[in-house]
Amino acid sequence: MESYKKPVAFVILFVVLIMSTISWYWSREPDFLSLEITESPVIGAATTEMVIKSIETLLDKPGGYLSNDKMPPSVFLDNIPNWEFGVLQQVRDIAKAMRNDYSRSQTQSLADPDLEAAEPKFNVNSDAWLFPSAEGEYLDGKQSLQRYLDKLKDPSQQNAQFYARADNLNEWLSLVAKRLGSLSQRLSAARPQIRINTDLAGDAKAEQSTRASSEIRAKTSWFDIDDNFFEARGTAWALVHFLRAAEIDFHEVLVDKNALVSLRQIVRELEATQQPIRSLMILNGSGMGMFANHSLVMSSYITRANAAIADLRSLLAEG
Repeated sequence: MESYKKPVAFVILFVVLIMSTISWYWSREPDFLSLEITESPVIGAATTEMVIKSIETLLDKPGGYLSNDKMPPSVFLDNIPNWEFGVLQQVRDIAKAMRNDYSRSQTQSLADPDLEAAEPKFNVNSDAWLFPSAEGEYLDGKQSLQRYLDKLKDPSQQNAQFYARADNLNEWLSLVAKRLGSLSQRLSAARPQIRINTDLAGDAKAEQSTRASSEIRAKTSWFDIDDNFFEARGTAWALVHFLRAAEIDFHEVLVDKNALVSLRQIVRELEATQQPIRSLMILNGSGMGMFANHSLVMSSYITRANAAIADLRSLLAEG
């Protein structure tokens, strides 16, 4: 029996080492993507291409799409799956905006059939494994977006359009603002807080279905702290690309509204969220204590970006 102990221990150690190496490699976040800009870009091509590239990154990065994996080592990983979910949320929102706003001239106009086919595909449960699998549905959605992009670039296809208007951009930014607002609240609640209930603020006649306390104790579960952090990283990563694409597609609108600098400032704030993490784990120190609080730092960048989005939306609506 003793003769088997050393070989078995060696095999176990070897397997653990291999699994650890694979886990480290698969847990690396993708770099920023590049976007080729032509001299006469087709309106809408930059946004559509960037959404397609983001989906390709989700599916083709090292390890592939991990959120629905059922086998080790990916079943033990949670940082990258939460990063994937952050990216996916932004893909869902912009796909919705493309279907409902960007591709339609009026509320009574027809939606593009390929965008109608694409949007539901991205709403499949992110951890769906079979019947259908998340990867298969997202791939189908990407292919529908590719068909829409091909039509945009074909001058003979006049039914496929992308309307770069201020109100359309504003509609998408409203979705972004809500996502960032929710993330900011969850990140800042990494440390216990007593918040004033402002649910009905600003409307003396407003009511809600259930009475709530005037003060709310907000505290993110210890198990959710790193989940929220990496979801925010994925969200910001996707938004950097979509906003850069919006600068190309909506350039004339942004210049006319004197809002180009405001959009670039949002991108700058979100880029700061992608700084390398120098710690072995996500720390949750007190705000003014000896140890860092990564959630509060992330919340600061997200909140500033969201405030800049509010300013940009005002310029688009009134500028």
